[in-house]
Parts: sequence; C-alpha cells; structure tokens
Amino acid sequence: MTSATSLPSSPPPPGRTFWALEGNTQRLDGGAMFGNVPKALWSRWLTADADNRVSLACRCLLVRETVPGAPPRHLLFETGIGAFFEPKLRARYGVQEPEHRLVASLAAQGLSPADIDVIVLSHLHFDHAGGLLAPYDGGALTLAFPRARVVVGAEAWARARAPHPRDRASFIPGLAPLLEASGRLELVEPGDEGRVLGPGYRFFTSEGHTPGLLLTELATPAGPLVFASDLIPGAAWVHLPITMGYDRFPERLIDEKRACLEDLWARGGVLFFTHDPALPLGRVTYDPAQDRFGVSPCGFEALHPDAGA
Repeated sequence: MTSATSLPSSPPPPGRTFWALEGNTQRLDGGAMFGNVPKALWSRWLTADADNRVSLACRCLLVRETVPGAPPRHLLFETGIGAFFEPKLRARYGVQEPEHRLVASLAAQGLSPADIDVIVLSHLHFDHAGGLLAPYDGGALTLAFPRARVVVGAEAWARARAPHPRDRASFIPGLAPLLEASGRLELVEPGDEGRVLGPGYRFFTSEGHTPGLLLTELATPAGPLVFASDLIPGAAWVHLPITMGYDRFPERLIDEKRACLEDLWARGGVLFFTHDPALPLGRVTYDPAQDRFGVSPCGFEALHPDAGA
C-alpha cells in the first residue's frame, strides 16, 4: 500500500455533508465473492439464492461542500454498476434493476447528473464505473454525467487500457475512449488530492485487488472516513483472512487491509462500504485477545454534526 496510512488527511473543510446513495444491486456467485472460504462459513454472513448467488450493493458516497457566497460543490465517489448492460449481460451479472438507480437516488436528494462536479473512481471495473454510462437503449454508449470531472488513479487507468486476460471481462469496452474524448478525465497519483479535490482528502493505493486501486480518506471532525472500495467491500471482509476470488494477490491484500484497519482503529476511523447489502458504514473495532478487527455500525451523524441522514 502506498502513501503510508498513518499520514492523516488535511483538516475537513466547513459545510461538508455526506450521503450514502444506492446504485443498482447485483447478485454474484458467493464462492467467487469469498475466495477460498467454504460456504459453510460465508453463508453465516450472506444468504445465497438457488444459483448460489449473494445479493450485493453498488453503493456510492455523495459529498456536498458549501461555502458562503459560492454555489455548492458535489462530489460523487464511484457510480456503481449502473444500467448500461444489454439484457443478456444484465442477467449474467445479476443486475436487478433495468433503470439507473443511482440517478433516482440523486433525484431523491434534489440533484441530477448535471449537478455533479467531480466523480472519483477507485478503479474501472464495471461494478464501480458502469454508472458513468446512460442506461442501455440499444444504441451507442453515452456518458450519463454531462459536466463532472472524472478522477482516476493513473495506475488503475493503465490497467483498464491494457487489462490482463484474467480481468479483461471486468472492464467496459468503449468506456475509456469516451472518457478521453470528454476532456474531463483527470489522472492522479497519491499526493495530488489537494490540487484535485482541495483540503480534507487524501489518496492512497492498494495493489491486492487490482493495480493501483485508488482509495480516498475524507477528514471529518470525528475522525477519518475511508471509502474502502474493493479493499474491504463489506463488513464480512473486515476479518483479515477473508478475500475475494477476484483479488489478484490475496496475501498482499490481507497485508494492506491490516495496515488500513490498524491505522483507522488507532484514529477512531470509519469505513464506507460499497458492496455490503445492508451496512453503508461502520467504525473500526479491534479485539486484541483474538487479534480480530470488526466494525460497529454507525451513521453519518457520528462523523459530522451537519451530516445527512
């Protein structure tokens, strides 16, 4: 993991509010989601359907920043899987809704895709970046967010442009050229967060799931909030040995996960989960007798007195 996790982000800016926005849900094979963990164990955490698939969220984090005398700025961390798949692939990957659910979640907050100023992607696997695209209509792919700058880690971008055969199917053909042609793509490295996002953010990367997974720490008055992406996709994966079959280097991911959790526990930090079907965020806990990390469910009110529900 790059950019040592013990280095805190800069202080939080005033007037910042958070929401967890639900995107399209999907069902994936439970064995793939839990790697070498036997079903007798993982079925305690998630219930499989008749096809051995478990339900997963594709959740996004919305941040609104307000400064007196200026219009609010809206940042969106990831876009979920969206509704871009044609029907055959939508069924294959277990996408449950034909409509773009993230757009509906934005509308519930009084926003449209045109109101989003910045989108930060941890990587470009389709279940994290597919929501950038408009819903499937039988025509060419088009971007759903007309004015947002799209922030992507340089290493994650390079992987999307030249994937390995093992993960080629995880990327969306045609998305990268659309982003390049938009003129709104911004490639970053850890250390660029101040220039790109402003104060109160910090980038660091992980290599265990995919090259250059870009993780973001957000400073809050009550401690750090980390958008955990696929380093820790949900509460069940907080337990150190639990990894996904999709992870390229499970042992390295476990080491990176330990470093992140140790740091957050020491600083009273909170994890935001993209894929947990029930829990958007939880504060990191630790049992030294068992050397075991966990999470205690919490809401955004625990992070900021002005947080959204």
